[in-house]
Amino acid sequence: MSQPIDRRAFLVAGAGLVAASPLLAGLASSAPGRDPDEGVTAPEDLMKEHGVLNRCLLLYEEALRRLERNAEIPPQAFHDTAELIRRFVEEYHEKNEETYIFPEFRRAGKMRDLVDTLQQQHAAGRRVTEEILRLSHPGTYRSAHRQRISHLCRQFIRMYRPHEAREDTVLFPALRTLLSPRHVALLGERMEEEEHKILGEEGFERSVEKVAALEKSLGIYDLTRFTPQS
Repeated sequence: MSQPIDRRAFLVAGAGLVAASPLLAGLASSAPGRDPDEGVTAPEDLMKEHGVLNRCLLLYEEALRRLERNAEIPPQAFHDTAELIRRFVEEYHEKNEETYIFPEFRRAGKMRDLVDTLQQQHAAGRRVTEEILRLSHPGTYRSAHRQRISHLCRQFIRMYRPHEAREDTVLFPALRTLLSPRHVALLGERMEEEEHKILGEEGFERSVEKVAALEKSLGIYDLTRFTPQS
């Protein structure tokens, strides 16, 4: 007779834990001194950073949509987005990939063609960003630049959608097949050091705040705006 009673007690206790889990999670996340990057591996960190890139691409897409409708769009919408891409994506994120990730595949003789293509696309993206920055600078911007800026943004979006998708689904997961868990963790630590050097303390968090501010300036911060209405 005791076994059913014990099982019921276990189920009741388990239900209580499930009900309390959101509260426990909230308490854990707000614990003082807790590091949000603790336990995050190099591939996870890179995928998280792709979220910032994706939000920058959404900013370009919204600016392009307004151009197509002949709506007023200040050149800062392109310039400020390109500045964030240059700082966060090109000078930090891609530098980490080129310094710590790509060489591991080249040393192992794995996916060399993919790695070479990805690095070539980094270089191409930097050229596009540089031209967008030049043409959209508020001090030198001309309405005649709009068509060229539009073309450059479309090129950038078209390249980086498949670029980051291939990294997330092929390259980054394969890193675990090349390296030991300790080596992967070490790469994450080195990349974290680079974040502090290049972006300062809480560089990722501040970059997310910047992209959110840009989204608000274009009226696309509210996520419900992207929900289909039928």
